[in-house]
Amino acid sequence: MYFRSIVSRQVGTRPTGITGSDSLDRVSRFAHPAGDRHAEVLPEERPPHAPADLNTLDPTIWPRTSNRVGGSVTIGGADVRDLVREHGSPLYVVDEEDFRSRCRDYREAFADGEVHYAGKAFLCREVARWIMQEGLGLDVCSAGELAVALSVGFPPERITLHGNNKSLAELERAVETGVGHIVADSFEEIARLGFLADKHGRRPQVMIRVTVGVEAHTHEFIATAHDDQKFGFSLSSGAAAEAARRILALPQLELVGLHSHIGSQITDTAGFEVAARRLATLLVQIKEEHGVVLPELDLGGGYGIPYVEGDTALDVKEIADGLRGIVANVARSAGLPVPKLTVEPGRAIAGLAGVTLYEVGTIKDVEGLRTYVSIDGGMSDNIRTALYGAEYTARLASRESSSGPMLSRLVGKHCESGDMVVRDLWLPQDLATGDLIAVAGTGAYCRSLANNYNYLPKPAVVAVKDGVSRVIVRRETEDDLLRGQL
Repeated sequence: MYFRSIVSRQVGTRPTGITGSDSLDRVSRFAHPAGDRHAEVLPEERPPHAPADLNTLDPTIWPRTSNRVGGSVTIGGADVRDLVREHGSPLYVVDEEDFRSRCRDYREAFADGEVHYAGKAFLCREVARWIMQEGLGLDVCSAGELAVALSVGFPPERITLHGNNKSLAELERAVETGVGHIVADSFEEIARLGFLADKHGRRPQVMIRVTVGVEAHTHEFIATAHDDQKFGFSLSSGAAAEAARRILALPQLELVGLHSHIGSQITDTAGFEVAARRLATLLVQIKEEHGVVLPELDLGGGYGIPYVEGDTALDVKEIADGLRGIVANVARSAGLPVPKLTVEPGRAIAGLAGVTLYEVGTIKDVEGLRTYVSIDGGMSDNIRTALYGAEYTARLASRESSSGPMLSRLVGKHCESGDMVVRDLWLPQDLATGDLIAVAGTGAYCRSLANNYNYLPKPAVVAVKDGVSRVIVRRETEDDLLRGQL
């Protein structure tokens, strides 16, 4: 059903008004005549090298069951052409076996600790069932995420509630339902928890989120352990120690450990070692000041995944062995018993299990620069490129091509110049309207950050396994977009 019409490419011409004699010294960085390239006063971009084969699927980037059969990409045994015929486009596709197998990898690697899936990466009722069935705990950071978990019977004692601004209602529901841990993030929250514990006759287990001043080497907006940010209690200022004093002064609260999250898309354990050593100083201070030895240490998540060729693919067993060794060494050096270690992978489980499918629409050549390939989605279903400058790998998925490479930019259909899904990539020169593009590594922070900009409905999410697909989150309709409006 997918047609390949050779379209008439719109060839751009060089604009007038800028000549070689125009000096960049006289051009404002913030307001300037448009050049041949948008924002030409910025440094020249360096696109990636063209791959040797535009049809290959790097097994470190694509779902574990990905393949090409008869030229078309298959995921979980399902042909992408059939998936779009049945479920429409754009379409989020989740490889169930890939997702579950990564849960098992983490559970087995951290068998002597706890693994909690970070629901913010991607959560729906079916994913909550998978997490529950695979024996993992679950991190939530809102009443809505908690409601999703509880709606499928997720054991509340395996749930941890996070959040820098938990409402009284959110805290009350957590206390009432008996969630396993509440991670305290402010002095106001500690007071509220004390009140709610008294009110409901419960003694919730509490952890303190500590900002340890570690540079996570990620984008500024996803590096979360430096002091100048909204999360947690600063270790260096003494706020974390004061939080411990206040919790321990309330007998209706049980302080069980410390929590730290140093950032996201982290590709080595060096930052975790620094964080653990700094947390150990607080553990020692709490022991010396209060005579209390805290039994748990949660080092968070943030483990990176490969999005493009050359990115580091982390080995789960190496991560586990490294973190266990770090915590054991730090505890011994501090004269403390080794605490139970908890980790919180989200992206590392969901990210590579997900692929987004798009249909190609308009194709525009900008002579001497690149080809703009417009798809039927964009920043409403994947805002990470616009938000973080994220990079992705994409392939022509509905067929193979022997054509040469074409430097491209995969752009959405929104009325926004920053609406890009893949900033620079190579696609076949014979790409045509109606072809399907698959973007890898979209299982985390794409559907969960999706929006309705320009009133585009959010795509459906389908799970695939053994050649069978099923909708786990239905596609939004115009009725959904209008619901709630007066």
